[in-house]
Amino acid sequence: MAVVDLNNNNLQVDTSKDTVIIVDNFQSVRGGRALDVTDFNQPVIYAGHVIIKDTATGKIYKPLPVNTGGTAYEALPAGYEYAHILIASILTAKPSAALLVRGTVNHKACYIEPTADAMTALKPLIDFRAD
Repeated sequence: MAVVDLNNNNLQVDTSKDTVIIVDNFQSVRGGRALDVTDFNQPVIYAGHVIIKDTATGKIYKPLPVNTGGTAYEALPAGYEYAHILIASILTAKPSAALLVRGTVNHKACYIEPTADAMTALKPLIDFRAD
């Protein structure tokens, strides 16, 4: 089970692109989810990040892993499937996530552009459209 640490630290999140990335939010996961950020190597998870869930229970949500530099997604891990898109940027230390179910994402504005496989898996509920 994922746990959220509510202690504050000095790292701030730049949310200036969040509303450019998430163009329309027609439906989100009610109440959001706490993400399992074990082994996630970046201090911030930005809006537009692909969220995956385990296929065994459907209850473990985590950000799709990224490379060391945080510039590209790694392959989908075994036992997981594409699930949602992160609506708002969050600290990895406080992984309380708002998750998009239906809406429009400007994938060209994302910090890391979703892969073709992720976009295909999340359609037709999530429309990926560049401005």
